[in-house]
This record gives sequence, structure tokens and C-alpha cells, in this order.
Amino acid sequence: MPRVACRLDRLLVERGMTLTELARRAGVTVANLSVLKNDRARAIRFSTLIAVCDALGCQPGDLLTLTPPER
Repeated sequence: MPRVACRLDRLLVERGMTLTELARRAGVTVANLSVLKNDRARAIRFSTLIAVCDALGCQPGDLLTLTPPER
């Protein structure tokens, strides 16, 4: 299980926005956002993170969460 999880679904619902609308506003492809939304991303560029956060009006910590390490 990945330790970094993306809350994109929740943020989109809270803002009444579709993935397609976010892609348009952020200048990021729907495919890239889908990878993020479905927790399949292994990395994210700072430029993408900034564009998504600007489009959603949020901070990186609102979008991404870190779970504690397994012991």
C-alpha cells in the first residue's frame, strides 16, 4: 500500500468540479489527473502540483496525505 495517498476525489466533490474541468483549469491532461486520482502515481512534478492546487484553491497538504510507516 502506498504511503502517500491523493484526496483528489474528495476535493473535486467539495468543489463541484469534474476531472475534465480541473484538467482544463490546471493545464494538465485528464490522463495524468486520473493517475493521481486513482493513487497510481509514483511521482508528481512540482509544476503539476502547483497547477492543481491553484485550480482547486488548496494547499499540497489538502491534496496529498502521508500515512505512518508500517512497523
